[in-house]
Amino acid sequence: MGRVLIIGAGGVATVAAHKVCQNPDIFTEVMIASRTEKKCIALAEVLNKKYGTKVTTAQVDADSVEQLVKLLSSYKPDIVMNLALPYQDLTIMEACLQTGCNYLDTANYEPKDEAHFEYSWQWAYRERFEKAGLCAILGCGFDPGVTSIFTAYAAKHHFDEIQYLDIVDCNAGNHHKAFATNFNPEINIREITQKGLYWENGKYIETEPMEIHKPLTYPGIGPKESYLLHHEEIESLVINYPTIKRARFWMTFGQQYLTYLDVIQNIGMSRIDEVEYKAPKADGSGDAVVKIVPLQFLKAVLPNPQDLGENYDGETSIGCRIRGLRGGNEHTYYIYNNCSHQAAYEETGMQGVSYTTGVPAMIGAMMFLKGLWSKPGVHNVEEFDPDPFMEQLNSQGLPWHEIHDGDLEL
Repeated sequence: MGRVLIIGAGGVATVAAHKVCQNPDIFTEVMIASRTEKKCIALAEVLNKKYGTKVTTAQVDADSVEQLVKLLSSYKPDIVMNLALPYQDLTIMEACLQTGCNYLDTANYEPKDEAHFEYSWQWAYRERFEKAGLCAILGCGFDPGVTSIFTAYAAKHHFDEIQYLDIVDCNAGNHHKAFATNFNPEINIREITQKGLYWENGKYIETEPMEIHKPLTYPGIGPKESYLLHHEEIESLVINYPTIKRARFWMTFGQQYLTYLDVIQNIGMSRIDEVEYKAPKADGSGDAVVKIVPLQFLKAVLPNPQDLGENYDGETSIGCRIRGLRGGNEHTYYIYNNCSHQAAYEETGMQGVSYTTGVPAMIGAMMFLKGLWSKPGVHNVEEFDPDPFMEQLNSQGLPWHEIHDGDLEL
């Protein structure tokens, strides 16, 4: 049906590329591009051998609109899957506008020099995408992504009015490392060390990082301490579902992880500003003053999330706990997916956190190529019909489950 360009060659991009190649009737041509083309070539060799597809590769600096425009003009994809870093959302969107390409991503924009994220920067592109007749699909991972589609599905089929929404994300897996992050360490640590934020009674309420927490029981896993965080899908969901009185996001963390994180912050390794460092010159003629960002240095020495899968056991459990009205009566609804790290690794060579993001990205691109999600403009995923996406979740490796009128614990 169409030609797709995947920008990025990390864990999420690897999973998405596998799933794209498993659906050759939809994705007829595939290119993978990143700053380091040798990573793309290595991935393409695996895909071509496993699926018999013809995956091509390219080198591109996704921080450069000029380089992106040159690549997009040459390859002419029907849709660009941005699976690079959130810092690069705007440059890729700009290149798509200049070359007439449609766009999809899994996380909203973050400026490099500030630990802050929100949709306003990308929503500012709405009018330009509409006028160009192009579609930009924002936040098509799991959270954001599937959790928003779960909410849209609940609103369509089970509620007259959604009033309370709690998105819950549990990783009960064990990678057998002292400390490692499940996706890009720089993005992960920036995200969870920010102040918490939730929506209640028409306004946002800010909390200290990790200030609010409680044990929640996850299906097939049991009770896990869960912490209230700021997460981007709340921002669009409370706009698209204005009956919501309170919306929160919760994520589990083990005590060992939190202890390491506390130390990292206390010794300044979570800083995102530059510091000067004296490094010996190679010729032995003295020291050279270089500038480094502590968090970027930490990323370089921590385990690569792409390498965690082989020894990763356990599973994730991510879903939405919703309370609202149906037929004038209060109703509760819990919809969720559990994903096995080992099953994800056996299929794609990546762990479950990459899998739960990469699979929905592929499905979103599929929805576009099928013409099911294709209206011009910049749209969050809950603005589209959830039903065909939900059907594909079941057939593409992320089956979902429902609990009606159970105890939400929240």
